[in-house]
Amino acid sequence: MINKLIEKIQKTQAPIVVGLDPMMKYVPSHIQKAAFAQFGETLEGAAEAIWQYNKGIVDAIYDLVPAVKPQIAMYEQFGIPGLVAFKKTVDYCKEKGLVVIGDIKRGDIGSTSEAYAVGHLGKVAVGANAFYGFDEDFVTVNPYLGSDGVKPFVKVCKEEKKGIFVLVKTSNPSSGEFQDRLVDGKPLYEIVGEKVAEWGADCMGDGYSYVGAVVGATYPEQGKLLRKVMPKAFILVPGYGAQGGKGADLVHFFNEDGLGAIINSSRGIIAAFQQEKYAKYGEEAYADASRAAVLDMKEDIASALAAR
Repeated sequence: MINKLIEKIQKTQAPIVVGLDPMMKYVPSHIQKAAFAQFGETLEGAAEAIWQYNKGIVDAIYDLVPAVKPQIAMYEQFGIPGLVAFKKTVDYCKEKGLVVIGDIKRGDIGSTSEAYAVGHLGKVAVGANAFYGFDEDFVTVNPYLGSDGVKPFVKVCKEEKKGIFVLVKTSNPSSGEFQDRLVDGKPLYEIVGEKVAEWGADCMGDGYSYVGAVVGATYPEQGKLLRKVMPKAFILVPGYGAQGGKGADLVHFFNEDGLGAIINSSRGIIAAFQQEKYAKYGEEAYADASRAAVLDMKEDIASALAAR
């Protein structure tokens, strides 16, 4: 799957992933009204609204970007109907040819970690049969429990030719409370980066590993260091746009081959119609606003890479 992701990045000339992180405050009123008319102001109605909202965005941007990243918490808040909407979103994006990164941030040990890996990336045995559960192409993984929590995912990645992105240096302001702590003279995020390189060494695609890393756009200097620590790991970079990252901050996340990173923007794209820059589109054309935001992001990143 890492080979497919790279192929699609090269085809679209857009190292961009769109975060499908729906919240009801982003969903235009006409979509909410239609969903509530059908299902009432219920969990089912909310799930239908976010599904239809997602579908509109995907239809508008699938030809421009290689990948999407649905954040499962935004669906779980609506209970089982929300998880159904998550699965419908995953399936629809794959039908459109998009690579799907499930932002699940799971991390546990032993059979629990294995169950997460099987449920999201692999197949679960049911009697004589085996079925895919959510069936994303990649997922995000929390490494706090160490190798016991990560290796079950690596095992399934090898079996299914899929991938993971391990949290290394996250984009949130308080990430340094733990991640920047010095251990034997090194910040903890650097030690985690070294483990990512180790986990991925025997789990390679043609040029990059199935085991990637999450490093926030809001920490470009750390990204520069981690790029050297993990030369064969693809880096998923959150924090562009709404969290303050911009194209000029991102050049160090890429290798000299122009690959090695994929930049995420979530509400900066999916809620673009609520920004002053794209307000002219209005609620009804929210998906057109999202498309315009993707094109602007694509130009920003391309300009920054060309200037480095």
